[in-house]
Amino acid sequence: MTMPTRQQLFGLIAWLAVCFAASAIGAVASIQAASFYAQLVRPEWAPPATWFGPVWTVLYTLMGIAAWLVWRVGGFRAARTALTVFLVQLALNALWSWLFFRWKLGAPAFVDIVLLWLLIVATIVGFWRVRKVAGALLVPYLLWVGFATALSYSVWRLNPGVL
Repeated sequence: MTMPTRQQLFGLIAWLAVCFAASAIGAVASIQAASFYAQLVRPEWAPPATWFGPVWTVLYTLMGIAAWLVWRVGGFRAARTALTVFLVQLALNALWSWLFFRWKLGAPAFVDIVLLWLLIVATIVGFWRVRKVAGALLVPYLLWVGFATALSYSVWRLNPGVL
């Protein structure tokens, strides 16, 4: 059964809103992130702080579209497990900024991001089973979080008195 166009549009807006709400929750913790990040000892391969906003904007957009594509197949009920795992990983995503930037807890932030990466893998598998393109849309997110995991670990270990 095909969803009406209005319902599909509402669903797209809703899934994008959910993703950008998680982004906003993380952003609240990151208000002073640029100045804090600039003070940290970082590995040579660390990107400038100005990269993070544009990259995350693209990734949250791709996440919202991917979730919407899975939801369109039959609503939340039809893909309950995949969409639930997606929502849990989104919560861990938002939590990382609080752990790292607001609370300055390097070890818990690292554990969080490792769990996040694993849940992204599980989400990709779940989404792929429903709609291959939805799983594929999350691959850039997985790659970025993999890079962010290495960066998080490096920054944590380079700043033992701060994180």
